[in-house]
Amino acid sequence: MTDTTSGTPAPAPSPTLFERLGGEDAVGAVVDLFYARVLGDPDLLPYFTGVDLDRLKQHQRRFIGQALGATRPYSGRSMRKAHEHLAVTDDAFGKVVGHLAGALTEAGVNEATIGTIAEALLPLKADIVTA
Repeated sequence: MTDTTSGTPAPAPSPTLFERLGGEDAVGAVVDLFYARVLGDPDLLPYFTGVDLDRLKQHQRRFIGQALGATRPYSGRSMRKAHEHLAVTDDAFGKVVGHLAGALTEAGVNEATIGTIAEALLPLKADIVTA
């Protein structure tokens, strides 16, 4: 692309965090690692009783992808609607965030990027924690 005012080439757009992490495949791998950790936590397991995990993982991939800059939109329920019936506690929310950070670390994501992801997701706490 060329800047029409100066005639010089415009700089290429910076890749999104989603692209820098490796796109759909990388997000899918992190989501799989994340749910392995969450479902291995006896304090969190009751939140997932009767849940269609394949469907949940698909929603999570899209949600995290959109939060990281993917172009495909997340079309699921709002965080409030998706979690309001679960009575999620502060402690449970903290454990989930810890498992996400652990999954990202296991996938080779650096700490600065994990911090950026946490900053994007932590504001959702008010919509998720209801107990």
